[in-house]
Amino acid sequence: MNCTELALKEFLIRAKINTYAGDRALSAFSRPNSKDLHYSEGDLLYIDSYFGSTDFIGEEVVFENQKPIWGMNYYGKMLVDEVPPGFSKCLKSALKAVPVEKPFRGPALFEQDKFVYKCSWKGDISEFNGNEAIYFDGIEIYRLSFHGGYIK
Repeated sequence: MNCTELALKEFLIRAKINTYAGDRALSAFSRPNSKDLHYSEGDLLYIDSYFGSTDFIGEEVVFENQKPIWGMNYYGKMLVDEVPPGFSKCLKSALKAVPVEKPFRGPALFEQDKFVYKCSWKGDISEFNGNEAIYFDGIEIYRLSFHGGYIK
């Protein structure tokens, strides 16, 4: 991997802000029924590929010169039958506030209107796992788990 850790973290922030969180149009799908989002800068390419909507699974991979160098898998689901208006806005706003020191999902705490986003993790960019949840009026309505690290 030629990319420095800081450069990878900063690239991940820009990639996340400019794909799902930024309402970017979907790229061509790579597998049947997948939803794919691509972002690239120079020798770096980020691909987020996921399946489903209210219950979903996916992965993010960063490639350097076409070689995978970092990845994250995630699984999330809605815990309520009716998604409150504003949920997607809150989730995407939280994901745009991802901290550069831990560029996995969103910040440890983010609040918007009646929504509270919480994210916790262990590890660093080389190897990590964590969970995020969104609460509406104090009730957990969404949950996601993630893990990943360097690919060699």
